[in-house]
Amino acid sequence: MNQIPLVDLKAAHAEVADYVRAGFERVLAATAFIGGEEVREFEREYAGFAGVAHCVGVANGTDALELALRASGVEVGDEVVLPANTFIATAGAVARIGARPVLVDCLPDTQLMDHQAALDATGPATRAVVPVHLYGQCAATAELAARLPGHVRLVEDAAQSQGATRDGRSPGSGGIAATSFYPGKNLGAYGDAGAVLTDDEELAGLVRSLANHGGTAKYRHDVAGFNSRLDGLQAVVLRAKLARLAAGNAARRAAAARYDALLADLAAAGRVVLPTTDAGNVHVWHLYVVRVTGAGPGRDEVAGKLNAEGIGAGVHYPVPVHLTPAFSHLGHRRGDFPHAEQAADRILSLPLYPQITADQQQQVVNTLADALR
Repeated sequence: MNQIPLVDLKAAHAEVADYVRAGFERVLAATAFIGGEEVREFEREYAGFAGVAHCVGVANGTDALELALRASGVEVGDEVVLPANTFIATAGAVARIGARPVLVDCLPDTQLMDHQAALDATGPATRAVVPVHLYGQCAATAELAARLPGHVRLVEDAAQSQGATRDGRSPGSGGIAATSFYPGKNLGAYGDAGAVLTDDEELAGLVRSLANHGGTAKYRHDVAGFNSRLDGLQAVVLRAKLARLAAGNAARRAAAARYDALLADLAAAGRVVLPTTDAGNVHVWHLYVVRVTGAGPGRDEVAGKLNAEGIGAGVHYPVPVHLTPAFSHLGHRRGDFPHAEQAADRILSLPLYPQITADQQQQVVNTLADALR
């Protein structure tokens, strides 16, 4: 049986290898290792793709979120509301500022943040709410933005939603968003990279200053800043892949629809629950996540059987933030966020990438069906 990875980075590289090689030669010839023309062009191109006025490239997605929060006024001792069902970096960016993560549950069908719970959790000490656009679709940011108190900023975690929209709105438009270009993302670098997206020129300038030791000119330091900059070599890779991102997202949507059809019998039999797309969302399917119902073998057993047969299934994410040792000081216990906990116990990510074939998906589904027996 052929091996099928969760994400095929080799296939993605093969499509851009010649462009990347030529771009690396340009950067080496110009010795433009930090910043430079490639970075400026990528920022301009990605801003256009994302439908925002400004893109500020930074070192990674966690930095991007921290810088977006800091630029939005989050300080030591403030509270920031975020979902318990997210990658640890969302809470980590808050903690690095010295602010306090305030966790809320996710919705049971999409696993996106429960926006009503987020609104209920806001108080006088809340400075920001961070919806996470999970698996490739956007959370209900418009509903949140319309009802948040004036002292609370909306800061979007868009690390998994490059190219996604909700009701025609893209992350960062009219506000501020952070994204990650970790290699496995829909738009992935050859190492760590990230960006902050916004229409607000003042916010963009503050992020750029904070990321560059507190200033935008050499030896000028207006604020105490950080060292978090996108390098020229990564910008070359991102520009090459950005030119193919729209087509890649369309291929992901086609593959997701194919999974829906192939898995229909297993869903009808109550063995798996298929992913749900909220109304108004244009999904970019960073991940295709099913839920194992428990009618047969448990999720971990199913995942182990798939992996043993060469199918690169994964779990995003196996432990909610409130149950990790890193955030045990928040005082939560099992049962506090039941939807996030149930998701952590049952979700299973199946292989999905633009180059996946119908035959490979059929192999995945056949192997999953065997594992569920």
